[in-house]
Amino acid sequence: MKYISMLRGINVSGQKMIKMAELKLLYEVQGFENVVTYIQSGNVIFNSDVMAMSELTSRIEKAIAIEYGFAVPVVIRTHKEFKNIIEACPFADIDLEKDGTKVLVAFLSSSPDKAKVDALIMHVHSPELLVINDKEVYLYCPNGYGKSKLSNNFIESKLGQVATTRNWKSVLKLYDLSMG
Repeated sequence: MKYISMLRGINVSGQKMIKMAELKLLYEVQGFENVVTYIQSGNVIFNSDVMAMSELTSRIEKAIAIEYGFAVPVVIRTHKEFKNIIEACPFADIDLEKDGTKVLVAFLSSSPDKAKVDALIMHVHSPELLVINDKEVYLYCPNGYGKSKLSNNFIESKLGQVATTRNWKSVLKLYDLSMG
């Protein structure tokens, strides 16, 4: 099966540095096939016969901890899940071609608790938009993600779980790369 894994918080401000060539090799040593990395933020597309997402996540996180000596949360989706995520984008009125860096998806480690979702939504202020669909948080930050209060850390703290965020252009590119 084809998977897309997204590492949380590597190569940011000189912290938790991992070269993509080394990461690719680490995945190959784990027995994964057709490994492709995309940009320095830790996106890896790969094939595996392992079907249990929790087993894949655990295996990758342990391998990184052993190799690099620090913990890195990993969020994984299948190629089909990525297709569904793209098709479910709730921002039909937004020009995704033009504003692809202002639309983002925070990929959650699990489906959030409804009470926590309600608490997060209270922090969304116009013109920003936030929609949660199962394990994805869709964001629209027209003034730029860097200026938004709805950062990855903020979402994690409000929902009480791991999240890793990618802009819409990266989401589309990861899906395209996973088709090969």
